[in-house]
This record gives sequence, structure tokens and C-alpha cells, in this order.
Amino acid sequence: MPGTRLAPDVPRAPPASIAPMPIRSMSVLTALLHVYIALRLVPALASFPPLAPLWPLLLLALVVSAATIPLPFVSRRIARTVSTADVLKWVGLIAMGWFSSMFVLTALRDIALLLTLGVGAIGGIAIDWHALLPSSAAGVMGIATATSLIGFVNARRTAGVKHVDVPINGLPAALNGFTIAQLSDIHVGPTIQRGYIQRIVDAVNGLGADVIAITGDLVDGSVPELRDHIAPLADLRARHGTFVVTGNHEYYAGAPAWIAELRRLGLTVLLNEHVLLQGRARRGAQTDEEENANSLVLAGVTDFTAGHFDAAQASDPRGSLAGAPPEATTRVLLAHQPRSAPAAADAGFALQLSGHTHGGQFFPWNLFVPLQQPFTAGLHKLRDMWVYVSRGTGYWGPPKRFGAPSEITLVRLVPQRG
Repeated sequence: MPGTRLAPDVPRAPPASIAPMPIRSMSVLTALLHVYIALRLVPALASFPPLAPLWPLLLLALVVSAATIPLPFVSRRIARTVSTADVLKWVGLIAMGWFSSMFVLTALRDIALLLTLGVGAIGGIAIDWHALLPSSAAGVMGIATATSLIGFVNARRTAGVKHVDVPINGLPAALNGFTIAQLSDIHVGPTIQRGYIQRIVDAVNGLGADVIAITGDLVDGSVPELRDHIAPLADLRARHGTFVVTGNHEYYAGAPAWIAELRRLGLTVLLNEHVLLQGRARRGAQTDEEENANSLVLAGVTDFTAGHFDAAQASDPRGSLAGAPPEATTRVLLAHQPRSAPAAADAGFALQLSGHTHGGQFFPWNLFVPLQQPFTAGLHKLRDMWVYVSRGTGYWGPPKRFGAPSEITLVRLVPQRG
């Protein structure tokens, strides 16, 4: 491919491992949090006859949840077959999603009750605690269960296509309407496997995009575990091919092996480098300068944290443009984390495509994303550069999405008006 700058070698240094919380400590902590939920909700339900039948169900659900949440982390040790291990992972991850909502809503209920107590005391308002306590406890149980069920359906459906027009200043006519199909944060692993990937591939191929971009966090596991499940990605079709950048989860799973596997499948992995993609052909002969001016520079950087795993792979937006022709001013960067945006804007990119945030995936995690990332989801402007942050095409951890639907994004470059 003309203008391609690709490192021929897979990175040499193995990624550092991230030490998770010990399973025993995590199990004790989650068990204690389940006890907190039970102490706050079960007595309230039991004290109100119309709702009393709910408390045994809640107590049973909490016991099952506390017992099964550790299963995804120990399933290989206790299961005799791969299929059994997968079932255990499913059960534990579903329980994790329900427990997460139960804990947050229970804590919010306690805060609301304290505020109600304070307002009542200050204003001399009589509060019907006999009705409020059990009804609010039932509300927590119902909302957490309903959002978990809806979130499960949202997570397991094939992501819908979101169309996004990005106005580019000085966009050449040859690139007007150039399309990029973005996939991000699929997280192939315990609950996202081959069938899920095949549905995504079929949907993307139906878009007829000029380029397909996968902006990191494709996998949650090793190559031997997941090779068969990501195999459908080899069937992705676009005029200029499929390009991938690494996310932080690739480094957790062993980036060198995954980079080699993705290249074996025919995908182009961009490690602080770029390719030059020609726009639509124009009539008449073109000089090299004219051809470059009508081309798009598609660059990709390693994950924002890659340098912690392999110093040789530290993310470098400016370095990814090394050797790019100056006439090619339409420059698009694939960068897993939105945190790469300031450096990308300094390097002169017109657009950065990112993921990582999942749009928060489900409440309350959407509230914490802004503490780490400058943008959570959607199209934003940083100085002269646009940043688009995908909510992700899959999900991580619990199969649950609520208020942050997954997406396959079809980005279309259009001229900036005015």
C-alpha cells in the first residue's frame, strides 16, 4: 500500500502484568457488601405485610450473588470442562451486574433517607416511616432487577449503526464522503465469542465503508483461548482494509502475541505509525504532490498506558506522522483512550477516533469516567481537532448496558462550511 509505514517486527518486551485484588480478599469484601444490603433492606420488607413475601426472595438472591460473583475468577480451577467453566463465568458476571446496581441503589436509598430525616426534623414534617422504609426497599430491589434485565438485552443485541458526520476544514473533494466504520471495546472473552463477532462482521460489511478501524480493547484473554472466536474478523471488508490499534486490555492479555495474530488474520496493526490512503480518483494526470493532497493520512498509536508495559511502545501521536507528506493535511488518528487528544491536537490531526469509556456502560460508572477521561462519548471539539468517542461495540465484565447503548459507528468526512 503506497505510503504505508509499518514496523515489521512484533514488540520484543513482554507486557507487565497487572496484579488484581486477591480472590479471597475480593470475596470477603463483596460478601460484606451483600450483608450490608441485606441488613438495610430485608428487615424493612419483612416489617410490612404486603411486601413481606419479597424478603425471602431477596435474601436468597443475595446469598446466590455473593457465592457466584467469584466464579469467573476461579472457574478454570473448579470446572472439569471448558463449557462448564463458561457457564460459571456467565452466572458470576450476571450476578456482578445485579449486585452492582443493588449496592449503589441501597447506598443512595440510605442517603435519601438521611436527607428526608433531616428535612423532616428541620421543617417539622411528619414522615410515614412505616410505609416509606419498605416501599423504598422494594423500589431498590425492583429497579436493580429491571435495569439488569434490560441491560442484559441491550448488551447482548448486535450493536446498532450510529452515523456521524465530521466537518473537516479544507477537506479535498476527493475525500468528501470518505467513510470510516469504527469498532471499539468489543472485549472478546468469557461472554463475547464467535457468534457475537460474526454478527458484528456481517453488520459492518453491509456498510461498504472505505476503512474499518478497531480502536482497541478487542480481547480479554490469550491468543490460544480466543483465536477461534476472533477468526471472523478476517472476513471484514472495506475498500482500504481494516486497521487496529492496541488498547490497555491487549497489554493485559499479551500484546505481542495478539499483534502477531491480528496481522496473521490480515488486519493492519498501527503502532505509532501511519498509512496514506488515496481518495476517489480524479480525472487527468496528477503529480505526486497533488495525489498526496487528495489522500488521507490514517495514523494509529499504541494505548495511552502502553509505555508502562513496554517502554519501546510508549504512545506517540507526533511520531506516528513521521514521513507523512506535508501536502496530505487530512489527518485522522486512531487512539484507544480520549486522553491522547491533547497530544494529537498538538501534532496537527483533524480528527481522533477513540473508545475506552464504554460511555459509562451503566450507572453509576458513567459518573466516574470524567474523572479520568476528557470526553465520555460522542463528538467533541478540542481546539482545531474533532474527537469522537465510541460507547463501544461490546461490553466489559457484566453483560449489562443501561443508558449507554453499544454502537458500530460510521464516520463520514464532510467539508466544513463557513
